[in-house]
Amino acid sequence: MVSLHVVLPKQPIRTVDEYLDLGGGAALYAARALGPQATIDEITASGLRGRGGAGFLTGTKWTSVATGGGRHYVVANGAEGEPATFKDRLLMRRDPYRIIEGTAIAAFAVGATEAFVATKRHYAEAASNLRRATLEFTEAGLLEDLAITVVEGPDEYLFGEEKALLEVVEGRDPLPRLLPPWQHGLFATVPSGGWESESAGISDRGQSNPTVVNNVETLAAAAHILANGADWYRTMGTTESPGTVIVTIVGDVVEPGVHEVELGTSLNDVIARCGGAREGRRLRAAFSGVSNAVIRAEDFDVALSYEALAAIGSGLGAAGFAIYDDSADMVDVASEFSRFLAIESCGQCPPCKQESMAITDQLAAIARGDADDATFGVMNSRLLRVTDANRCYLGTEEQNVVSSILRAFPEDFAAHLESRGEPARHVSVPLIDDITDAGQVVYDHRHATKRPDWTYPDA
Repeated sequence: MVSLHVVLPKQPIRTVDEYLDLGGGAALYAARALGPQATIDEITASGLRGRGGAGFLTGTKWTSVATGGGRHYVVANGAEGEPATFKDRLLMRRDPYRIIEGTAIAAFAVGATEAFVATKRHYAEAASNLRRATLEFTEAGLLEDLAITVVEGPDEYLFGEEKALLEVVEGRDPLPRLLPPWQHGLFATVPSGGWESESAGISDRGQSNPTVVNNVETLAAAAHILANGADWYRTMGTTESPGTVIVTIVGDVVEPGVHEVELGTSLNDVIARCGGAREGRRLRAAFSGVSNAVIRAEDFDVALSYEALAAIGSGLGAAGFAIYDDSADMVDVASEFSRFLAIESCGQCPPCKQESMAITDQLAAIARGDADDATFGVMNSRLLRVTDANRCYLGTEEQNVVSSILRAFPEDFAAHLESRGEPARHVSVPLIDDITDAGQVVYDHRHATKRPDWTYPDA
């Protein structure tokens, strides 16, 4: 497998002068020469899809915002919180300038005069890099009249959800809104359709302020596309998933790490790049974060593309993969993933919070050997209800992940029904705190003590 450095540079770019010497800024000048509509047309022609998880077509998103009423805004999403994912933080470390340039291009295309780049305050190096890049772009006159603000938010998983992200930018907690950003954007004055009572009448619609929310990798790719052209971008990847993707591989492999590859590269190839299975072990399962169904080892030849992973009933997500070998108990994995989602559920939609908490308790009981056949019937009923009335995707994640493990590894559950006792090896949800330059993965073990109300016992 050939290493690529299309979006993710091999070495960090430290100053705007260094960035400009490497060809930076050309994309922004190209966009201004083309004009807003032609810029959107170029992004549309490239087939660029969002790298935050959903894979939505970027050109379609920009078009919906550009044609909407009210003021327009752009938000770059660097609030990375998906387990097994580190690619955004690595990109923000190595090339914050490309993110700022991509944000400026999006703002120009949709007619925004104000933009925000959001990341977690815990990601101090990333936030510092983004502020430095923004300041240097401003001082160099590259942003013209565009104002870009770096926003630092909380550690909660839902901060990365686009509707919750807007709440944080506006100074509130990361509780997802009802309507998507292109319908109810930043600082909108129209009724949100949320829980709050509204005094505005139907005839007094106000401003919806449609807002582009794109992942930082998406915006960095957009800058490369404007600099090199849509045809160049389509020389990589597949027809439906063009370009490259930055993949994180952690878990039961010899050398966990982050690699940029063409979309369409097989999962097996990237795992091989990470040294494959540990000595004496056999790989068994992979999870793209906690958002999609499990990928069994017999399907590891699947291409890393949106269409190929959907075809096997899973998804690419944010391209962060947790790999498990035959020493992992899949009941324990299901229990830990379920607990993570249950804790991070905000509680606005009671079925999501209540059912995911109950499912977690039932999985823990199965893992201990304290369950019977009736437990499965109750748990399956809860899995059907966990998505009721949800305003974000978290309940669906719970349903997808847990249900898929039940289907894929019934033998693990049967073993716990037949005998008591804890799993021989306990796994933790692979929430990455850091990946060092030496390749060592540092996990956030503090999350294991996090309470359902998002507090910690030592706080």
